Amino acid sequence: MKRMSTKLAVYFFLTVFIMEAFLMLYLHQSILTTKINEEFERLLANGANHRNVLVEHYSDATMDHIVLMEANTDREVIITDNKGNVMKSSEKNPTLVQALTSVLPKAFLKKDEILNADWRETPYLISAHPFTLQSNGQQGYVVMFQSTYPIERLVEQLNFHFGIAGITSIFVLFLAYLALSRFLTRPLIRMKEATEKINKGDFQVELPKLKHDELGELSSAIQTLANDLARLKKERNEFLASVAHELSTPLTYLIGYTKVASRSDISEDERKHYLSILTEESERMKELVKNLLDLAKMDENSFSIMQETFWAKAYFLNILNLIRPSFQLKDMTVALKCPTDFQIYADPLRLEQIVLNLLDNAKKYSPVHTEVTVAVLQKGNNTIIAITDQGIGIPPDEIPFIFDKLYRVEKSRSRSLGGSGIGLSVVKELVEAHGGEIQVSSTLGRGSTFTITL
Repeated sequence: MKRMSTKLAVYFFLTVFIMEAFLMLYLHQSILTTKINEEFERLLANGANHRNVLVEHYSDATMDHIVLMEANTDREVIITDNKGNVMKSSEKNPTLVQALTSVLPKAFLKKDEILNADWRETPYLISAHPFTLQSNGQQGYVVMFQSTYPIERLVEQLNFHFGIAGITSIFVLFLAYLALSRFLTRPLIRMKEATEKINKGDFQVELPKLKHDELGELSSAIQTLANDLARLKKERNEFLASVAHELSTPLTYLIGYTKVASRSDISEDERKHYLSILTEESERMKELVKNLLDLAKMDENSFSIMQETFWAKAYFLNILNLIRPSFQLKDMTVALKCPTDFQIYADPLRLEQIVLNLLDNAKKYSPVHTEVTVAVLQKGNNTIIAITDQGIGIPPDEIPFIFDKLYRVEKSRSRSLGGSGIGLSVVKELVEAHGGEIQVSSTLGRGSTFTITL
């Protein structure tokens, strides 16, 4: 039994069958016991009634009347003396007298009693009802014989009807199996097939939309997993292609200008110019590899955030003093706005990496003779850092994607504007590692503001 539907059907069938068999057996025995008890009570009641009438009006006519009353029923009556000698009988069959002789006790009974209760082996139930006449002290019995045929007939009918019920139950269980197979196990089988396809790397699966129950939630979860894996596969391929392209660009420059700079027929000024280009491209490759390593560490959760408390104004002044020369080379200025000094709780190295990435991004996409502003303030228990530039801005439809890995608003591969598309994704990961968030507001042609809340 490898199929779940078969196992489920067998377990379901056995459970219901055992429970039903127990209930049917219990019901069968209860009905039969009730019927037998009714027969015993009726037998005793009729015998006691005849005995009472006989005691009150003892005569041959009374005995004939008692015998006549039972002549056309399923009962027989025999009136005997205290020694078992038959005085009157409704049945001339000698077998009844023989049966009476075998069951009637030798000692005179003191009360009504069932002499034979075995309805399976004998044709009659037998009860004895002793009487004593007050006039002369004569004693005897009114012996009742109740045919067991009604009980046997009832047993046959019960067996027949319970057999029909059992066959019907098996048929209903089979229908239940078909329903379970259709509405429960078939969706599970489709989900199993879908997971096997996913395991083999095929994420193009389509699962049916089920009702809002556990099966529906499982189907939806598997479908979501397949869609996410397909998206991740696509992003991975795009990521690898972009990384290959980004690495090939500086490598091409390095190889080409190295060959040119190695020529003996160029002047020293040209050689220095080519060497400066080699230096620039080497730095670009170094920065690219560094960002890639940062992303890899973040994906593997192998980097750590070591938070500590430090003063805001001195910290940001040091960062701006570090980066100001690169802004001056582009005839740009960078300014700090920190109205009040306060303490920040963060990882100083990671926060510096965040700010430097955003400042480098602002410098790259801002024209000459513009200013970049770093505003730092405290709002409640949060630290707000806003970096505003006067650059080219970001189209509104591009803003939701700028933190994706290797996504770039500037699609060109020019060396002047085309970045690697990794810096902002690193920034977002580092901010979230601090438990903070980053937001962007931008106007095309007027600049952008990146706001960090820690």
